[in-house]
Amino acid sequence: MELRALTTADEFRRVFALEQEIWGYESIEDSVPVTMLLVSARIGGLVTGAFDGGRMVGFAYALPGLRDGKPFQWSHMLGVVRDYRNTGLGWQIKLEQRRLVMASGLDLIAWTYDPLQALNAHFNFAKLGTTAREYHLDAYPESTSDLHRGTPTDRLIAEWWLRSDRVVERLDGVARGDAGRRDENDVRPVNRVREDGEWLAPGGHELSLDAARLAVTIPVGFTEMQQRSLPLARAWRAATREIFTTYLPRGYRVVDFVLDRVNRCGRYLLTRP
Repeated sequence: MELRALTTADEFRRVFALEQEIWGYESIEDSVPVTMLLVSARIGGLVTGAFDGGRMVGFAYALPGLRDGKPFQWSHMLGVVRDYRNTGLGWQIKLEQRRLVMASGLDLIAWTYDPLQALNAHFNFAKLGTTAREYHLDAYPESTSDLHRGTPTDRLIAEWWLRSDRVVERLDGVARGDAGRRDENDVRPVNRVREDGEWLAPGGHELSLDAARLAVTIPVGFTEMQQRSLPLARAWRAATREIFTTYLPRGYRVVDFVLDRVNRCGRYLLTRP
């Protein structure tokens, strides 16, 4: 697999084609156009491509910005074609993105992601070592992609502090073949779940806890839930929206995620410094 920074209009046309293939957008409004990719690369942004032979099979797109008054890279897109998913390619692309951003002298890459996507949460927190302290309501217009359509586009901002001890430890652990199950002792559960046929459903939550460590449970398979049980998906969005917009402003931070495939769920760990 060849990983490299992209710089030419022809390469960015291939990225644009991958956007349509991966997300299945029905509107050009959802896509990043070739011109914007080209301009971003010229002003300090970073478009990283993954090639198997001559075929581009994945990419990441980041653009420069300021966060808390300091320069960083905002990673707007990471995509891998269907037949290369679950192969570790997304991991390889993020490692190359990290290497290039660190070489430029920066310490932070950040991005938004849907907090109800359990596999993405596992990737971000357990494997990459990100943290999160901001929850944004309706971060984007409603998407035309079947992967996102139907529920409000609430997002957590994942912060990837590239040189931090926690990131180095997680990356080393994954490189050894262990994403790492973290200590869940002395954690107070914020919410409950119940069986609802094919899916787990929200079973109520508590908004007045004051423990040092909290756990927030989400279901596995939210994309399919949006497509086949939209009212339930909207109920999950409403419940988790209330939880995160209550606890994060109180000083809690999302610092980990434990995926439990057997029980079809995952648990966020929130701590308060």
